[in-house]
Amino acid sequence: MKTVVVTTPSASYPIYIGEDLVLQIHQQLQDCPVYQRCTDILLVSNETVFPLYGGQVESGLTSGGKRVHSYILPDGEQYKTWEQAEAVLTFALKNRLSRHTVLLALGGGVVGDLAGFVASIYLRGIPFIQVPTTLLAQVDSSVGGKVAVNHSLGKNMIGSFYHPQAVIADVHTLHSLPQREWLSGLAEVIKHAIIWDNQFYSLLVKDQQQVLSRDNRLLVDIVAKNCIIKAGVVGEDETEQGLRAILNFGHTVGHALERMTDYQRYRHGEAVSIGMVAACQLAYEHGMLSATDRDGIRSLLADWGLPVALPDVDLDQIVQGIGSDKKTVGDNITFILPDRIGHAKIVQHVELDIIRRSLGAMEKEK
Repeated sequence: MKTVVVTTPSASYPIYIGEDLVLQIHQQLQDCPVYQRCTDILLVSNETVFPLYGGQVESGLTSGGKRVHSYILPDGEQYKTWEQAEAVLTFALKNRLSRHTVLLALGGGVVGDLAGFVASIYLRGIPFIQVPTTLLAQVDSSVGGKVAVNHSLGKNMIGSFYHPQAVIADVHTLHSLPQREWLSGLAEVIKHAIIWDNQFYSLLVKDQQQVLSRDNRLLVDIVAKNCIIKAGVVGEDETEQGLRAILNFGHTVGHALERMTDYQRYRHGEAVSIGMVAACQLAYEHGMLSATDRDGIRSLLADWGLPVALPDVDLDQIVQGIGSDKKTVGDNITFILPDRIGHAKIVQHVELDIIRRSLGAMEKEK
């Protein structure tokens, strides 16, 4: 097992990364003070993950003397809504859960984001613990304290900065992921390498087959490496006033694609993959990124089975969606653009003509 510690001005918490940690959930939380003090656990999961791991987690928690109250969400990004958050809040109130309750999020990014948001506002805030079961959640969304629900006018528009007390990343759960969900998580792995660590990027290229085969030993290393990268960025910029924005590489176009397709066509990582290709093309148009690096990044994403082409839609729809992103202020459109593999910059006031030209230069899916 490996441990990565996230330290920010307002919080410090461990990320435990290893095999079969879900089976040892009570033991894993022995060093977590809020878990030791709590009487009740509000376990939030979804209808896909709970049948796989919910019984094990409930048994482990009850063996530790905790009363467990389980709430099962429907599965899908389209359910990351205020209405679903309100349903969890109502469940907690009906069960008279007090401040001696810890919320435990068992699932992927949707579960973690929504459950963490609920924890941040229930009784003005109760502690929560992340148990991410997807690669996307283990390497990205469970770390850093961003919790939110979506709105019809934009993704993650209603939320908080609210850190978990601990994160337990069991790589064994990654073997239950459908291939498409697995690949979606790999997009965020590649993202971290592109913006922060060229040696890590080279390792991903070299060990491509081992990664794709979900080798457990390599998975522990990859998840730990991603958590170290994200912890470093979040530690320097907790509330996204500057540096942390680079973690949004690929997300400006990616979020627009998710919204315009009603969260039905793309997994999050798939949309981000297309968004990274778009950002690389935009960086090339700006004279920041070489054609060699642009093409290499696109090839790696494609080789890993991720989408790299835009849907066959009107480009103005995508541009309009970009304008609705929460990182856009007025007409000030901001992109995260790489200037080389392993480094990215925040570029503001990106002109619409360059955005349209860059998107127009990309291949479209038919």
